[in-house]
This record gives sequence, C-alpha cells and structure tokens, in this order.
Amino acid sequence: MTINLRAQISDYANRVLGVIKEKYGLKDKSEAIDKFTEMFGEEFVESEVKEDIVKDMIKECEGWERKHKFKRKMSIKELDKLCGM
Repeated sequence: MTINLRAQISDYANRVLGVIKEKYGLKDKSEAIDKFTEMFGEEFVESEVKEDIVKDMIKECEGWERKHKFKRKMSIKELDKLCGM
C-alpha cells in the first residue's frame, strides 16, 4: 500500500534524504524515506508480527493451558514471561 505525501522539510532533512538516495542507488527521495524508515523505524514502531512467531506463541499458550487444565487464568506476569518480556 502506498500513501501520497506532500511535506515541507528542512534543508538538512533534504540533504540527508539525498545522501540516502545516492548511497543506496534509489530512484527518488520517496524511496529514500522508505529506506530510512526500514533502517530506524523499529526504534519507534514495531513492524508486523511474523506468522511463525504467532504460531509459537499459540503453541506455548496451549501448552500452558494443558499443564494447568483450565483450573486458573494466566496472570499478566506469566503471559509476559511466556512472551519473553
């Protein structure tokens, strides 16, 4: 999916995008913005969750449910631990 954007940027931002464009051999500055977000975006927003991670998490939750036989609900702390947080 693409989104059209009209933006005013500083001279410095323009130069940075120009350098990224040239360094990676991109067609235009919109591709440079995409490259920049690929490089630094995860610091701010998580990318989409991969299917194998979701499957592993479902498997782990099902294992927990079998172990405890639905006698009690999973606490937030246990869920965080299961998720590796």
